[in-house]
Amino acid sequence: MAEMEFARACERAQEGLWKQFFDEGEGVLQNHRPVRDSENWIYWWHAHALDALLDGYLRSGDRKYQERFAREMEGTFRKNGNIFLHNWYDDMEWMALALLRAYDITGKEAYREAVLAVWEDIKTAWNDFCGGGMAWKKDQLDYKNTPANAPAAILAFRLYQRFGNEEDLAWGRRIYFWNRDHLMDPETCFVWDGMNREGDGKIDKDWKFTYCQGVVMGAAVEYYRITGEEEHLELAKKVARRAVAELAGEDRIFHSEGKDDCGLFRGIYFRYLYEVIVAAQGCPELEEVICINARAAAKAMDEDGLIGNEWRIVNRGEIDLAQHLSGLMVLEMAAKFEKEKRDA
Repeated sequence: MAEMEFARACERAQEGLWKQFFDEGEGVLQNHRPVRDSENWIYWWHAHALDALLDGYLRSGDRKYQERFAREMEGTFRKNGNIFLHNWYDDMEWMALALLRAYDITGKEAYREAVLAVWEDIKTAWNDFCGGGMAWKKDQLDYKNTPANAPAAILAFRLYQRFGNEEDLAWGRRIYFWNRDHLMDPETCFVWDGMNREGDGKIDKDWKFTYCQGVVMGAAVEYYRITGEEEHLELAKKVARRAVAELAGEDRIFHSEGKDDCGLFRGIYFRYLYEVIVAAQGCPELEEVICINARAAAKAMDEDGLIGNEWRIVNRGEIDLAQHLSGLMVLEMAAKFEKEKRDA
């Protein structure tokens, strides 16, 4: 790509996000374009939208992203019943991670207070079903999955790194090791989705998602940053490479994983793949995977700046917010490398 082409693609996709999804009347992003006649409220997508807006601000320094972040956050809070708490623990974990980044960037105490309040509620997910672990949601406490555990570990480790509370470190360790020991193939390091979903104790080994690989990579990297123990960084790299082997094509472009929630999964993988590469101080073959997928997403963008589920073609028809966010996130991760090379 030409110099700063990823950054230009990011701007197109960011403008597509705001102009095509943000509803001025509702004061919040819509979940689909065109808007469906009947829309479900999908809280966790909006946490990732907030994260993507923070990516735009950090890349460009343009205050429009802070303004958009504030509007989307306020709209999400209002739409969720004027509260950040939720029935799904993983949804709250994503919101807490986005708000913690906002605190890092702005220093606003309100963000820190919101994160800590949500974290207190998240901790009620831990129970003894399945030998421990965080429940997926409050009305199904015996179902344990990677989406509820690994992001919680990331959050706990990041809270410890910022505020030094030893209890947060202990929580992170407990959650991370439970996830690793119960929901990862010890031979291949491929991360499974969950266990006991139907009350039978079985592990959903046939559910193969980039999401699960990404969040375990993220938890392992954060623990490596705390301890300096190379085994956790090595684990993150093994998980990253296994995901490419199992979930991408021969061209190393990741396949569509489906509509609705599944549309967001690849973006999560690429966000944490970037963290793996940074922690390792460079993994050229993994950086190339990000760039290959970012180029594909850029080429798949339509005239409105939107990216759908398939990254090998321009998508027509309905595009989910989740799908667009995945494409936007891989572009923002590639743009970080682009900027680092330019500034070196």
